[in-house]
Amino acid sequence: MKLDSREYAKRRRQLMDLMTPDSIAIIPSAPTTIRNRDVEHPFRQDSDFYYLSGFAEEHAVVVLIPGREHGEYVLFCQEKIKEQEIWTGRRVGPEAAPELLGCDDAFPISDIDDILPGLIEGKDRVYASLGVSPNFDNQLMQWVNHIKTQVRNGATPPREFSALDHLLHEIRLIKSAAEVKVMQRACDISADAHTRAMQMVKPGMYEYELEAELMRTFMAAGSRWPAYPSIVGTGDNACILHYTQNTDQIKDGDLILIDAGCELDYYASDITRTFPANGKFSEAQRKLYQLVLDANYAAIDVVKPGNNWNDPHEAAVRVLVAGLVEYGLLEGSEEELIESQAYRQFYMHKTGHWLGMDVHDVGEYRIDGEWRLLEEGMVMTIEPGLYIAPDDESVDPKWRGIGIRIEDDVVVTKDGCKVLTSGVVKDVDAIEALMAG
Repeated sequence: MKLDSREYAKRRRQLMDLMTPDSIAIIPSAPTTIRNRDVEHPFRQDSDFYYLSGFAEEHAVVVLIPGREHGEYVLFCQEKIKEQEIWTGRRVGPEAAPELLGCDDAFPISDIDDILPGLIEGKDRVYASLGVSPNFDNQLMQWVNHIKTQVRNGATPPREFSALDHLLHEIRLIKSAAEVKVMQRACDISADAHTRAMQMVKPGMYEYELEAELMRTFMAAGSRWPAYPSIVGTGDNACILHYTQNTDQIKDGDLILIDAGCELDYYASDITRTFPANGKFSEAQRKLYQLVLDANYAAIDVVKPGNNWNDPHEAAVRVLVAGLVEYGLLEGSEEELIESQAYRQFYMHKTGHWLGMDVHDVGEYRIDGEWRLLEEGMVMTIEPGLYIAPDDESVDPKWRGIGIRIEDDVVVTKDGCKVLTSGVVKDVDAIEALMAG
């Protein structure tokens, strides 16, 4: 599912309209990273770079210059060299880039040191994501220093450097209808993967066998990669929030927590489901699971324009604390337990995060010290959980070692929200019925 080229042009226009007069924005592609020795990790383009260009090649730089007479969008990219393409794959090349990518000018990346200082010279402000890549920071300073050496000849170096992140990431935070369509498809694929895991599991399997089923479903539907390392935690492993070893054997009576989502055309999905290995929740598992599910529903119910970012978390916490008191895991006044955050013994993370091109997507959570208000087009996760440590002697043994998280992806709509991940069941009876089938 590829976005239309007009989507990228609109984004560049939005960003340039926010830039000050006589300014320039410089965005480098992601660097290649070594896995071991001379083997590289699969290349994944930098999200900011791809958001503005839709260009997936490495060794490239996007330059935006509002008001430039000869074209506002300049791209530096690798040349088409047949001998190199035999080894590393086909390239677009500077000659074809204007037609294929919509840039006004394209130059070989090997010429950037000769050309880019001339584009920077005379600009009042340079927008860049400083502090992200030391190599790029050094290269940018070299270009500026080259301009400074020409001051006696009339050259004017930039007077200010501004963080590009604030402007660009606020644009990225609000998803267009086209973006939501891609994210819905990613969520549908991931929902199918979770459904398959529930249908395939049986005691005696290993966690990595379920991970393999997830990957098979992702890739069969056109997603080449997971959005993040998949978590498949059985039994006590579900109490480890970022467990990714996925090597243990699944036992009869275990709960299995799977936190996994695919990436599709650079957009992430993020789903967590928890289910019994043998297809039937025990009494203790069912009680805690229903409590987390109630918190999930309560949080989703307050995702709407005008409410703030933290409202879903507060709604989930109220439900969880009431249940923890009812079941004897916490003692005292619910309000005091919430105020003192005593619940963090069992629920130690927030109820969600922004979702988009990055699984923990960009965008501020507070504005001027206050939780920001939700707006139409924001996409977020809702993921309450409970984690009762296996060695927690302060609770009844029947609760120990139970880890549960239920995570959905939701987009804020005009009047409320839409759950993008409804394609995979989460109600107790529905899970048991699916697994029985």
